Amino acid sequence: MKTSNPVLARLGQAAERERSAGYAPTGPYGAPGIPQQYPTEAGYPAAPPTVAPMSIDDVVVKTVTLLGIVGVMAVAAWVLVPDALLGAAWIGAAMVTLVLGLIISFSRMANPALVVAYAVVEGVFVGVVSKFFESRYDGIVLQAAVASFGIFFLMAMLYKVRAIRATPAFVKGVTAAIVGLFAVMLINFVLALFGVNTGLRDGSPLAIGFSLVCIVVASLSFVLSFKEIEDGVRMGLPQRYAWVAAFGILVSLVWLYFEILRLLSYFQGDD
Repeated sequence: MKTSNPVLARLGQAAERERSAGYAPTGPYGAPGIPQQYPTEAGYPAAPPTVAPMSIDDVVVKTVTLLGIVGVMAVAAWVLVPDALLGAAWIGAAMVTLVLGLIISFSRMANPALVVAYAVVEGVFVGVVSKFFESRYDGIVLQAAVASFGIFFLMAMLYKVRAIRATPAFVKGVTAAIVGLFAVMLINFVLALFGVNTGLRDGSPLAIGFSLVCIVVASLSFVLSFKEIEDGVRMGLPQRYAWVAAFGILVSLVWLYFEILRLLSYFQGDD
């Protein structure tokens, strides 16, 4: 199956090499096909090494697993990190998640251990940030969490009924928007460390508009993840790549949660 995604194309080539090395070809939607057999010196067919293909269920299980890890670590960070260390934990966890996220995103191979490590640190990040906002705005964390999952399920439904289609133009546009917003947020973060206020995170009309843009793009990024999962299953990617697909959903969901958290705080008063 052809795909415009270069990462999936490379993974598809890797999967093809594994199939040629002896694992069973896949049928529609990742269903295993008839395994190949190879002769041995004794003349009897030997079972080839098998690599299970990725399925939608695999992605669902891995996504729930990562969300569970994030949830547990968030609660632990909320309870164990004292208020005096929230700022340090916030910056430290943010830097580690950034590095791990970039490594996973640009790696050509699936590394479940690295994805799980990312979820652990991301959970700490979510916990300290949530504690910071909840201490100032009572009930804001629950509101943001409910809104985030609501948007996720809405986007999943819209994609399922094909109300939103991941056309090549759509994929390029959303990808460009994500890269652009990431660059702006990174620059804003660095400037904030030096005491420079750009107005993007201070509750001003500009900040509200920026958060709304981020929420829209984060919501649309789920469509990219759904498309990659669909293509990956049809291309017969090995089962371990379900971790990478789950990682993509986790990143979008956490990003959406943070942006909704900020937006809600703007309407409840200044930080």
